[in-house]
Amino acid sequence: MDGTDQKLISALRHNGRAAISDLAVELGVSRATVRTRLEKLVRSGEILGFSVILRSDAFELPVRGIMLLSIEGRGTDRIVARLRGMPEITAIHTTNGKWDLVVELGTDTLSSLDAVLHKIRLIEGISASETNLYLATKRSAERPAI
Repeated sequence: MDGTDQKLISALRHNGRAAISDLAVELGVSRATVRTRLEKLVRSGEILGFSVILRSDAFELPVRGIMLLSIEGRGTDRIVARLRGMPEITAIHTTNGKWDLVVELGTDTLSSLDAVLHKIRLIEGISASETNLYLATKRSAERPAI
């Protein structure tokens, strides 16, 4: 992948629906070059797909964060199954290191978040937790202010 490919990927992160002609102007290359490089990046697996960021992803749950969980013994599957049933949890990631799970969650108020955190901490087999709130989210699809 060269500099032109990297610029193309950056432009697509800012606007995944940009027209090939707009991308060509932005990169200073022909439309055929953009089309060829885009097809090559998809075919090689460098670009796995395209996604949409919904307004509700950022605004429906104004109080969001992550909870890091340490699990005793071999209870991970049981705990993950229990967490999956909680509507406030948007994603569960297994990981290595000090923490066994990273749980993304969101609620409409701080008191609702506090209640969910309390409920999670009461699950048998969770030995420790740490919670961090998201203060602001900068997505790779956002262009920096000029």
